[in-house]
Amino acid sequence: MSPEHLRVLFDATAIPADRGGVGRYVENVVVELVRSGVPLAVVCQPRDRAVFEAAGVTRVLEIAPWGGRASGRLVWEQLVLPGLARRAGAAVIHSPHYTFPLFTRRRRVVTVHDLTFFSAPELHGRVKRVFFRTWIRAAKLFGVTVVTPSRTTADEYLRVTHADPAQVVAAPLGYDTEIFHPPTPAEIERFADGLDPRPAAGWIAFLGTVEPRKNVTALVEGYVEAMRARPLGARPALLLAGGSGWDASAPVAVARAIAAGFDVRMLGYLPLDELRSLLGGSVLTAYPSLGEGFGLPVLEAMACGSCVLTTRRLSLPEVGGDAVSYTDIDSASIAEALSALVDDPSERARLGSAGRQRAAQFTWAACAARHREAYELALAGSGPKRGTL
Repeated sequence: MSPEHLRVLFDATAIPADRGGVGRYVENVVVELVRSGVPLAVVCQPRDRAVFEAAGVTRVLEIAPWGGRASGRLVWEQLVLPGLARRAGAAVIHSPHYTFPLFTRRRRVVTVHDLTFFSAPELHGRVKRVFFRTWIRAAKLFGVTVVTPSRTTADEYLRVTHADPAQVVAAPLGYDTEIFHPPTPAEIERFADGLDPRPAAGWIAFLGTVEPRKNVTALVEGYVEAMRARPLGARPALLLAGGSGWDASAPVAVARAIAAGFDVRMLGYLPLDELRSLLGGSVLTAYPSLGEGFGLPVLEAMACGSCVLTTRRLSLPEVGGDAVSYTDIDSASIAEALSALVDDPSERARLGSAGRQRAAQFTWAACAARHREAYELALAGSGPKRGTL
């Protein structure tokens, strides 16, 4: 499609090189938007150009070098991005991570991933809390169409901002079926062989950035309590995978558990193609989060056939339904739930099967279709830019 027909400029400049949940969301929804025929241009970091060209994006733009640095990106977004959208012939700018150009004649769509900055402010540092609260409120003030990853998050946004419900679109996330599916026995063996030492009784998996709302400290303490009475050879290891965040208490809890003789490991960021073995090869996946806007690791673990233990906080039941096991957030409750599942292989098998069936309901194609609705909604609004895709 020629540049003059491009109608949506997707700003992918904020996603990091190591793809966490937001990065996987951006890549996969762009692929499905292109497949569904949405006229799309993408602006991104130079390192990601090949990714979006391979996805079939007809026009890929690169952020200016000074804007690619964390210190300059917000300034670039405000001063340069609107001009790029104009020159690309875009009627809509989609900003997929809270912030957006404040002053532009283009229509704007912004993704708000979660509202824990309001519902659980103690889980975030003061500067981060103030920053994201300001931008979330600004979306309502400036009449920006908002996309959320769950109905729960949409309801939270409406509760906090009192925005017009007609300007909010819930677009539940999906998962990459080529990556997240039950691993083969050979894949599990290779992953296990790569662990040094190899766990004698398998492992309990956790996937997520180590930040306070992931509740990793309580998970480690609950794991220790659950394993305390078990013989060493009958204790699954606890493998914590994901980027290091700002939870100072979690590494302390891990160090204490290791000092007490328990096999707890912080694996850091793992390549995507190892995640299905981590999750699908586990005894179970534990994700005792204090609150999520969606809970992508829960969905991905379900897709890999893992039995999942999570909480009923915010959107997590919207994802897990009756195909996962639930626990309260304190370490004693986590210990009790872990013990029950480790001791009940038939229940783990049942939940693993139910989880795979439920996960199949969440697709990136459906997510992209809801994004198209958001773009059309934005274009239908009053002001200088009207029209449809």
